[in-house]
Amino acid sequence: MRDDRLYQVLIAPRITEKTTDIAEKHGQYVFRVQETATKPMIKQAVEKIFSVNVLSVQVLNVRGKMKYGKHPGKRPNWKKAFVRLQSGQEIDFLGVK
Repeated sequence: MRDDRLYQVLIAPRITEKTTDIAEKHGQYVFRVQETATKPMIKQAVEKIFSVNVLSVQVLNVRGKMKYGKHPGKRPNWKKAFVRLQSGQEIDFLGVK
């Protein structure tokens, strides 16, 4: 796969209390990815961008919420990827040492 396509697969890391706890306990990191991304594409993108070895990738399709009231509608669907790294490796999103 071309490098420019790999850089478009990962949209943003999901940094919350829950994902930080998952990262510390299980060595998994959570990313928001394109809806068309596959597990091998996500694995290649993470390995290329962050220079780490990925053990596994789990994908979750998140359905958008329905909104009612004055402005009814629906939030868009999106895809979340849980990426497990080899032990001893980590990704530092903040760049703090």
